[in-house]
Amino acid sequence: MSGNDDSLQKKLRPRHISFMAMGGVIGTGIFKGSAETIGIAGPGIVLSYVFAGLLLLVVMGAIAEMATVYSNKNMKDFIRDAFGERLSFIVGWLYCFMWLTVCVIEVLAAGSFLQYWLPDMPLWLLTLASAALILIINMMSVGGFGETEFWLAGIKITMIIVFIVLGAGILFGIIPVTDAPSLTQNFTEHGGFFPQGFTAIFSGLLVVMFSYGGSELIGLTLTEAQDAEKVLPRVVKSFILRVVLFYTLPILIICGLIPWDQLDGHTSPFVQVLASIGLKGSAHVMNFILITAVLSAANSGIYGATRMLHSMASQGEAPAALARTSRKGVPVNSLKLCAVILGVGAMLAYFYQDSLFRILMAVPGFVVLLVWISICLSQLKLRKSYPKEPGFKVWGYPYITIITIGCLAVIACLFLVDAQNRVSIGACIAVVVLLAVWSFIKFKGNRAGSQ
Repeated sequence: MSGNDDSLQKKLRPRHISFMAMGGVIGTGIFKGSAETIGIAGPGIVLSYVFAGLLLLVVMGAIAEMATVYSNKNMKDFIRDAFGERLSFIVGWLYCFMWLTVCVIEVLAAGSFLQYWLPDMPLWLLTLASAALILIINMMSVGGFGETEFWLAGIKITMIIVFIVLGAGILFGIIPVTDAPSLTQNFTEHGGFFPQGFTAIFSGLLVVMFSYGGSELIGLTLTEAQDAEKVLPRVVKSFILRVVLFYTLPILIICGLIPWDQLDGHTSPFVQVLASIGLKGSAHVMNFILITAVLSAANSGIYGATRMLHSMASQGEAPAALARTSRKGVPVNSLKLCAVILGVGAMLAYFYQDSLFRILMAVPGFVVLLVWISICLSQLKLRKSYPKEPGFKVWGYPYITIITIGCLAVIACLFLVDAQNRVSIGACIAVVVLLAVWSFIKFKGNRAGSQ
């Protein structure tokens, strides 16, 4: 059931855009992955989140700046304008690869959390059911989708705020709890604030990048946003502060209430904290929040993948059929492709239940680094040839942008030399090489690979 054209609808409001990007970034990374990051560096891991947040601020600022100059263009269009079709083609497909991997991770997580209530149900079946729900939500009109994601993301954001207020109240002695630690006890004992040494915060960046990946989703909402060039700078400014606070404050609360070396890697740290303060029924409440959180992240992921596929198909970089939209403005064929990938992910859970999470987790973190570097490089190059003065500018250009690119490149190199990620990063490099070869064949005869 197709519409009269392949265009998307401008139905996303500022609150939809902000909450969709937050839905993509606040998921498994904080609710489940925070146990791993704390285990790497102890309480000092908050510096990893702050440092990555500063890098993210520059990336988001670059997107906002280019959006005020080039209306009706999205993130991939900026890369295409700066470096031509070949790099745009490679980054576009890489981004789809990243989001589809994230979606598989998130629906797998949803399936594993559902097993808490349905222990006799196989993981692959619960994963498949979670995937089906997400696909149904994405079949809505973009306005309906944005509203659904607004409320899904709102639930977990509200939960984090309640957790921060409750935990701070206990640490500062406002809320009386038996055997509650003092404010600084767990930060000074058990090895102190940097129990694994200061350099451990750099190792923690490998997991933190997975957590923050998805923030750049704002760069894909531009073609479906109302007055994007006006609202985006405002959304970015408020969004980046919220993301850093929603990661750093909960981790400080967790480390303040429970010694960092006593966290159980198999259970969400949030569940452990709520259980430790004697909140009855906390496990069931938290399990519901966890399921909502990962489904929201998967929801944003499917949006990101389908819109990137639509953009690429519209520009001849993917099969033209993927640009076809329904009467509601949904890229229906792109959604069908995502459905197949999620189905494959559910089947992989049947065969590789124990190792699938570990293998997949490093993929989005490494790919998002490449995407962020491409965005910064595009802003660096396009700034000199803007057709009009941008309504918003990245601070300290070009030095801040260059420093950010350098930091992202160093983190990418850390991924390459990390033995635990060898299989995942090997797969990523293989995909990059394949896409590079494909781009040269596809755009053969076009020396610069330009428009």
